[in-house]
Amino acid sequence: MKVLVPILVGLQFLAGSLVAAAAPDKARPNIVVLLIDDAALMDLGAFGGEARTPHIDALARSGAMLTGYHTSPLCSPSRSMLLTGIDSHRTGVATIEEVLPPELAGKPGYSLRLEPGVVTIASRLKAAGYATSMVGKWHLGHGEGDLPPAHGFDRSLALDASGADNWEQKPYMPYYQDAPWFEDGKPVLLPEQFYSSELIVDRAIGYIDAAGREAPFFSYLAFQAVHIPVQAPREFTDRYKGRFDGGWERLREERWQRAKALGFIPAEAPLAALPDSFRKWEALSADDKRMAARSMEVYAGMLEAMDHHIGRLVAHLKETGQFDNTVFVVTSDNGPEPSDPVHAPSMNIWMMTHGYDWRVDNLGERGSLGYIGPEWAAALASPGKLFKFYTTQGGLRVPFVIAGPGVVPGGRIAGTTFVTDVTPTLLELAGVTVTPGDGEVAITGRSLAAQLSGATDDPRSDTEWVGIEVAGNAALFRGRYKLSRNALPLSDGTWQLHDLSVDPGETTNLAAHEPAVLASMIADYAAYEKQMGVLALPEGYSVHAQITVNSIKRQIAAYWWVLALLAGGIAGSAWLALRWVLRRRTA
Repeated sequence: MKVLVPILVGLQFLAGSLVAAAAPDKARPNIVVLLIDDAALMDLGAFGGEARTPHIDALARSGAMLTGYHTSPLCSPSRSMLLTGIDSHRTGVATIEEVLPPELAGKPGYSLRLEPGVVTIASRLKAAGYATSMVGKWHLGHGEGDLPPAHGFDRSLALDASGADNWEQKPYMPYYQDAPWFEDGKPVLLPEQFYSSELIVDRAIGYIDAAGREAPFFSYLAFQAVHIPVQAPREFTDRYKGRFDGGWERLREERWQRAKALGFIPAEAPLAALPDSFRKWEALSADDKRMAARSMEVYAGMLEAMDHHIGRLVAHLKETGQFDNTVFVVTSDNGPEPSDPVHAPSMNIWMMTHGYDWRVDNLGERGSLGYIGPEWAAALASPGKLFKFYTTQGGLRVPFVIAGPGVVPGGRIAGTTFVTDVTPTLLELAGVTVTPGDGEVAITGRSLAAQLSGATDDPRSDTEWVGIEVAGNAALFRGRYKLSRNALPLSDGTWQLHDLSVDPGETTNLAAHEPAVLASMIADYAAYEKQMGVLALPEGYSVHAQITVNSIKRQIAAYWWVLALLAGGIAGSAWLALRWVLRRRTA
């Protein structure tokens, strides 16, 4: 059966998707998608961020910024939607394996691989004559037939994990035993010396050049910046010395004020309070403040390092005469990461055995395990509430830049747009039309090409809704309203209703004040669950408990022989001790 998988995938694609190119190669643009991992709405310079990102900012000036763009709160579901235009439950990647409860494992929508009938943008563009490649984090299934070559990519260097070290080929958390990289579907060892952003751009340029100039290209670069471990060369991190010494409350206030000045939120929009459980900056010791501030210096440096290497890609395309006919997309898979991996139980032992430390003098460099934590993540997510994992605006609203042929320079789309809109938009800009075939999962997003050209304004009417759900956290957008539900410990698991036109910080729950709107949107969400195949979580489900259980299971499966040796040694020692005692008594 395994031998038949590639054949079946190929037949399914041929039967399920009839793709036609509407224009000759010379008129069709190249496409470059640059995906940042865990970036907040205002992280980039063009969006008011502290990090220097001149090359991305230049793309923003020459193209359009989507300031109402939303994604999912977790990486794999977002990536599945970005590459297909299909809701994550229909792609098969409804959540991530680290938090998947066993009750849902393998069920439709929860196989955590791109399921039969799901066609990627790479497959569609390849069928239309494009040369296709990807470099970076994949995390969309790792069985036979699940890696990029089976989903339309001619060339690929893919990390099949949620993350990895940026300086060495090694894991960043106990859930993984290694850092599994694959080139063109086969296991590969990375160079002895590398830095992730540099490696990703180098390989992308190599793939583009190797494909030649006979056909347009599609290049997908999925960066590790700014995912844990937060790491960057000192030449970048030292540029931000002292910038974050004022603490997270000040940064959060600064971004909120900047968002109003830039027109991202209304001038009178309030800012949500931080959770009571979060530490106050002034309560920290001097050493803790220095470590926390240095963590943000590394974070900003990691963004700048990524932008620096993106600049090398842009320069190369200009030198080869390909830049002017290239569409660029820059965005993030979800909001900022709040996790603290360093202080998890027994993590100090794991770090020691895997060559990691956590010291202020080495932070961000080879061998360090950097992170920013929940307080900084909440500050970065300003003017939104909370961060990654949650369907609050801090977890869903992220930056989006698009530039190139078909995009009016200096444009800004403030209307609500979604990650599922990216694939249909790029296909239209490429002159590729899609006629769904039998067994093909239909695209659920919509093209924004008309908005990008300046022909029309809002992409959706006030009566249309779009839903999102990951691991029990859910949201539904309709017009100016947003319905959301988030779990403990930072929310209460009940439905909340907010008017984003006046309250983008989600400070005032309107559920009790507008019961008719609440009821109608709950009904819309029920329709979304039914249409997309959202399954109920088991009673008492907790993301934090599940990731702990899943990590322990992975460790036991990987190191059972160590445990067996330990158990045997303990049993043997106990037997020898018992014999010694018996002999003494006999004597």
